[in-house]
Amino acid sequence: MTRDLISSARKIVIKIGSNTLAKSDGSVNMAFMEGLAEQCTALMKAGKQFVLVSSGAQVAGLATLDRWARKKDIHYRQALCAIGQVELMDNWRNAFAKSGTHIGQLLLTGEDFKDDQRTLNIRNTLFTLVDEGVVPIINENDSVSYEEIKIGDNDNLSALTAILWSADLLILLSDIDGVYDKNPKEHPDAQLIEVVPDLHILKSTISIGSANSFGTGGMQTKLEAADKATAYGIPMLLTNGGRPRFLEALADGSQNGTVFLAKD
Repeated sequence: MTRDLISSARKIVIKIGSNTLAKSDGSVNMAFMEGLAEQCTALMKAGKQFVLVSSGAQVAGLATLDRWARKKDIHYRQALCAIGQVELMDNWRNAFAKSGTHIGQLLLTGEDFKDDQRTLNIRNTLFTLVDEGVVPIINENDSVSYEEIKIGDNDNLSALTAILWSADLLILLSDIDGVYDKNPKEHPDAQLIEVVPDLHILKSTISIGSANSFGTGGMQTKLEAADKATAYGIPMLLTNGGRPRFLEALADGSQNGTVFLAKD
């Protein structure tokens, strides 16, 4: 099914979480970024279009200024994101430059999706960038966001982006292969659920764990993203971003995940 999804989709949103971007020591995984850039560029030459929703500003900030690692004050956290966002985008720029592709940055908050004029501007910018062969990279504007206007996690941000751009497919990258009937890190006998036709039935049959070390979202936010995207007719694929050449593997059917089918 993953092969069919990739084959039929022209407009694809990929969400990359902090745990996918970070190596075990907390530094940014440049090999992953360069590999994804190369795979995206190859598929763009075959007619695909991509928008990336990338976490990792705080990870990149900590990698730059590790002396702030223990500071929990919100002002330090937001300042760290301001520093890290520059580093993150520089890393993405370098990664895509190796494949001859340009990138553009959009930093958004929940308020941007509630204002009709801002929403129209975001949509127009996305279409212009993509039509010109530029890959938009989106993140929440954590340095200025606060409780009343923040989205809070990039799983939901990626779903809102997919809806706004009228995407054909949303791919969420995780550090596990997909949704299991129970936590595979705690239960070796956990079974992968490859297709989810009904999200509400799924929620009643699985155990949802908490967020992991670097990320702000856990399985709950991924299910929220699936609910948003599928309600607008956009299928969502949750898969492991840590596997080698994962995008090519999805395209040739050698890697699977959990597919959330679009609602009729």
